[in-house]
Amino acid sequence: MSEFSRNDHEYMARALRLARKGLYTTMPNPTVGCVLVRDEKIIGEGFTSPAGGPHAEINALTAAGNASGATAYVSLEPCAHYGRTPPCANALVEAGVTRVVAAMRDPNPRVNGGGFHILENAGIQTASGLMEAEAREVNAGFFKLMETGLPLVRCKMAMSVDGRTAMDSGESQWITGPDARADVQQWRARSCAIITGVDSIIHDDSSLTVRSGELRIENPEAAVEKQPIRVVLDSTLRIPYNARILNLPGTTIIASAHPDLEKQKELESRGIEVLTVPGSDGRVDLSQMLKVLADRGCKEVLLETGARLAGSAVRQGCVDELLIYMAPILLGSQARPLFELPFEKMAEKLYLDIQETRSFGQDLRIRASLKERVEQP
Repeated sequence: MSEFSRNDHEYMARALRLARKGLYTTMPNPTVGCVLVRDEKIIGEGFTSPAGGPHAEINALTAAGNASGATAYVSLEPCAHYGRTPPCANALVEAGVTRVVAAMRDPNPRVNGGGFHILENAGIQTASGLMEAEAREVNAGFFKLMETGLPLVRCKMAMSVDGRTAMDSGESQWITGPDARADVQQWRARSCAIITGVDSIIHDDSSLTVRSGELRIENPEAAVEKQPIRVVLDSTLRIPYNARILNLPGTTIIASAHPDLEKQKELESRGIEVLTVPGSDGRVDLSQMLKVLADRGCKEVLLETGARLAGSAVRQGCVDELLIYMAPILLGSQARPLFELPFEKMAEKLYLDIQETRSFGQDLRIRASLKERVEQP
């Protein structure tokens, strides 16, 4: 029999719903939910505040006032280290909590069992592994960053039914409708950084911002305050000085492969960060740029770009997940393909693992990952 009761599952499900409330504001920290229960009644609950603010457990303890004798349900092991805030494990001990149920262990080397150790040394009963798969999904980027040192990369593309993304001229706005674009805003809002190629800037003058008017979530203003880092891969610094992305609040990074000191100096005078990240092919090294973002604490990255860069990212194995929006239109054979993947043989084809399909108005979103290997029939 499972060590967890039906009530345990219900309270953990509630903790996970709370955790999702922080998806758009807690980066680079994981988003965590906590529910305090005593005598089968919820006495306090909370989720992680933006970085530097109280964690989920502290918010729940504050709401409860008195948590003595309670069970705490948390979607991630309570932290055990001093960062911007004191350890949550110590706070639970001091509050007199008698049982802590966590969805899973925290892979952060500064925690990774340390929270449980503090609790158990204080005589508190602990358990973990309840709804672990759901908890991992909520913080997928955080887990990848902790376990591999790289962020989780989602590649967002919009296409017609015949698999085209733009006219041959480069014209691409708009393929999908407002409901699909609002969904894209949510993926932007939960990302620490958004990467695009300079051609997207030149053709579409993309801003890559999160906009409250299009962000259909609770309290969109809080998400908009924390704009993701905008990254433009521009190997030869072709970005025009009048590009909108150069005149926006927040952080914009231009990654080049060939230094142009005069243009770099001008961009930097406007508050733009310019990095030289050369690859062996004379273009920006995307994998190295992802390491740079990881070093800055980025856990989820959204790639919004054209067929060339998207295809290159897939070939390099840099993409974890695809977000493909399909509109009920035909753009014709002269339009640009979804990915530039110059395959010549059927054996070169890539297989996808479809995780979810969902409708947004008349558009369809396909969420998928690339399969690592496929057994040949």
